[in-house]
Amino acid sequence: MSRTGAQILVDQLVKQEVSDIFCVPGESYLAVLDSLHDAKIRVTVCRQEGGAAMMADTVGRLTGRPGICFVTRGPGATNASAGIHIAHQDSIPMILFVGQIDRAAREREAFQELNYRAVFGTMTKWTTEIDDARRIPEIISRAFHIAMSGRPGPVVIALPEDMLVDMADVKDAPYVVPAATAPALSQIAELQKRLWAAKNPIVIAGGTRWDEAAVRSLVRFSERFDLPVAVSLRRQMLFPADHRNFAGDLGIGPNPALVKRFKDADLILSIGARLGEMPSQGYTLLDIPGDGDRLVHVHPDASELGRVYAPVQAIHADPASFCAALEGLQPPNALNWDGEAKAANASFQEWTTAKPNAGALQMGEVMTYLRGRVPADAIMTNGAGNYATWLHRFYRFRQFATQAAPTSGSMGFGLPAAVGAKRRFPEKMVVCFAGDGCFMMHGQEFATAVQYDLPIIVVLIDNGMYGTIRMHQEREYPGRVSATKLRNPDFAAYAHAFGGHGETVRETADFAPAFERAVASGKPAILHCFLDPEVITPNTTISAIREKALAGK
Repeated sequence: MSRTGAQILVDQLVKQEVSDIFCVPGESYLAVLDSLHDAKIRVTVCRQEGGAAMMADTVGRLTGRPGICFVTRGPGATNASAGIHIAHQDSIPMILFVGQIDRAAREREAFQELNYRAVFGTMTKWTTEIDDARRIPEIISRAFHIAMSGRPGPVVIALPEDMLVDMADVKDAPYVVPAATAPALSQIAELQKRLWAAKNPIVIAGGTRWDEAAVRSLVRFSERFDLPVAVSLRRQMLFPADHRNFAGDLGIGPNPALVKRFKDADLILSIGARLGEMPSQGYTLLDIPGDGDRLVHVHPDASELGRVYAPVQAIHADPASFCAALEGLQPPNALNWDGEAKAANASFQEWTTAKPNAGALQMGEVMTYLRGRVPADAIMTNGAGNYATWLHRFYRFRQFATQAAPTSGSMGFGLPAAVGAKRRFPEKMVVCFAGDGCFMMHGQEFATAVQYDLPIIVVLIDNGMYGTIRMHQEREYPGRVSATKLRNPDFAAYAHAFGGHGETVRETADFAPAFERAVASGKPAILHCFLDPEVITPNTTISAIREKALAGK
């Protein structure tokens, strides 16, 4: 049956069981919008293309299948590039469709024309343009394969406006299942020998291409071998924090005892992680390129193995397949590292016990309340900034697919991520953490939450500055404050103005009642929490950083 290019495209998304599309409408893809009118796909209209892309990213990171975003050409596409960069650095499957000028107008610098291959080529796994409507099923199928296979990532597909109304008679592509890459039996046997010979091993889980079964297999493996298990930056949902073998997260400002544990380890089993700049503590935990006989590196993309580190054993396997293979490993009769997992967990428990800070609002106590209040399957989101330290350090993730946070360090991610998560999983509680500077980068997406009746709860932490930059500023140029102060609106009033629920929190005792009222409201909510600007991290203050820097000059 002959169909328009737009209808063929939408039919392919239905075939791939796409449940949600996030978009900002544009005249360049009106034909697609018309074809979506009768499709069984939820369409979420967003307020800015970057937010739309971040919502799609969140669906990709929570489900493992590409999140889908549609934007218009030129400024629409460049606005969306922030979300593309996050998906690239975070290894998230995502497909961005961009409206394009008519094919006949190319290379004349037509209205909003861009060369998408040139613009997006360095931050996608594949960027292409569809010239022929008959090739749509082929290209969409390939896009899903590429986005999910190896190291997952984003794909950008440009859609010429006139191509979308061409008629074509073509078959739909089949449902795409990414190729699994499993370890060889000989590699598992070699790993067992290394474990048996080790005296101080540790496991780190990171990256993507995990699922619930993989996490359960990793837990059982850690129990049989009594291994301490840590997670990489903002990958805390990969191992339950309430498990006796959990050692903590190797992210920004980690537990010094955990860093020492990695430095002292004689065997590091890295599953899925790239061991990038942040988890490697500025590439200091492992020697580059080689580090003796310490690193066994498991990764789903062969090009990542040996890219930075030369491992003693490289295993080309996705985490789900590798963890399934771990079920066959058996521990030795006597462990050389007896008690190390218990010690690592005790250190984690002590590190994540809140201690008093300056000011009337104690964020450590707030997080302690939340980890006892919210369900285990609640989804927690955040962007970037020092405020996120309290979430990552004091909240304890217990289930898979409960965390959406950018390892790329992108501000503004938390709110659109919360909207995307709640749209895809309406039955789950979704809590967003945002700083005052972070929230304002995509604060307009609160309107999207209101429009679709998505009762997310935003914990907005206001210290009146770009806190992370101010911290570095005081360290490098003490006392010379420049371009880091912020003057903020009344965010509770902001929530009310959009039709949501808003409250102001200035003291610790005010938080729990305000949170309960936010839940009871059934509306998108903002809890405007004022944090003493001195309290820049759980461990230090702005004044202490400045004084230390001045003393060293």
